[in-house]
Amino acid sequence: MKSYQSILILLLMILPLLLFPNAVEGGKRKIHITDDLDDVVDDEEDEVWKEWGKKKSSQEFDPPPSDFDKMELSQIQEEIMKRHTGPAFGFVKLRLGIPRDKNMVAEIALKWTQLLRTGALGVKFMGIDLGTIMFNVEDGHKVLELKEFILSQDDAYEIKIGDKVYRRAGDPPIEVVAEKLRQSKKNEEHVKEEL
Repeated sequence: MKSYQSILILLLMILPLLLFPNAVEGGKRKIHITDDLDDVVDDEEDEVWKEWGKKKSSQEFDPPPSDFDKMELSQIQEEIMKRHTGPAFGFVKLRLGIPRDKNMVAEIALKWTQLLRTGALGVKFMGIDLGTIMFNVEDGHKVLELKEFILSQDDAYEIKIGDKVYRRAGDPPIEVVAEKLRQSKKNEEHVKEEL
């Protein structure tokens, strides 16, 4: 008898669910959205949304001068660097007269790479010898920004990109500095010999 009662109670519980399936949703209202949206005004779009998916027009074309014959080599190189888009590489000469080992040069290269990565410049620095670091910049448009960064670093003396050498204003060429260091070392050795 008890089994019949439990079966009957179970059927009475299941029967309303079978007869009224919408009642299971428990009072949730169904929302019906019509496809007729002709009278709806959508003015929430901004300019960026309106431009999305359209082909971007390239930057205003600035053609190079047509008469390179009248220009000096440095002016021609400057014009070429304005339009350089591919990767570029160059070398940084470190300050002379500071004793360094290869680990110190590698640390400088790593520090500069990480600093420029935080500034969104894709540049890789590699130590070549105890006084030179080579760099590879992925986007040639960023070379001028890279030049400013390198010349702001205390360890750097000059930067060479192609045939062009850049250094801080007022700094003599590195060859002059190297010659002065050699002369001062010779003078020190001469003084030590006299003593």
